[in-house]
Amino acid sequence: MQSKEVLKKLKSLANSKSVAGMARFGINPQNTLGVSMPIVRKIAKEIGKDHKLAQQLWDSKIHEARILAGFIDEADKATEKQMENWVKDFDSWDVCDQVCGNLFDKTEFAYSKAFEWSEREEEFVKRAGFVLMATLSVHDKKASDKQFEQFLPVIRRETEDERNFVKKAVNWALRQIGKRNISLNKKAIEIAKEIQKVDSKSAKWIANDAIRELTNENILRRIKNKHK
Repeated sequence: MQSKEVLKKLKSLANSKSVAGMARFGINPQNTLGVSMPIVRKIAKEIGKDHKLAQQLWDSKIHEARILAGFIDEADKATEKQMENWVKDFDSWDVCDQVCGNLFDKTEFAYSKAFEWSEREEEFVKRAGFVLMATLSVHDKKASDKQFEQFLPVIRRETEDERNFVKKAVNWALRQIGKRNISLNKKAIEIAKEIQKVDSKSAKWIANDAIRELTNENILRRIKNKHK
């Protein structure tokens, strides 16, 4: 499928009312068509994997086309340079999360970028670092506990960032690590209790929310059953 054909299809599905609704959820309405995620996923399945097409769709700057690019790109062909170029273009939390969870976390650079980007000042670049930590916790079944334990001091370090899209990603990373298994659950709760003591609204919200979820009986039961 050619990029012109894909873009024409996306534009034919544009919905201005949906764009307004998306904006209310903090999604950047600029260059956004208002195409729903189920439709974007359906188009991605129809296309299959196509690295070259993914690059062309990304270059279109259209919101949904960039999300689609993350679905169809081939992780083994994605380069570090490409990841750096794309992350700099992130201008909305949903593009950040979809691309990180569908493409970036499957690349050989995923762990190194999680560390690198968590130190960056740009809001969506920093968010991307913590989204990678969260999605790797779910998707990388073969990773050792040590790989996720190394993220905990990084999470602790960034809990005072008051920016909404950063603090929510920091919280997400902490919760997902804590839901990976019982051992990491205990370690995540320990670090959350340390974070509770930090004199920061953001830190206290991150910690309290994480502890509430990670000590929930249903969550703990689910974690234990997952590893039986």
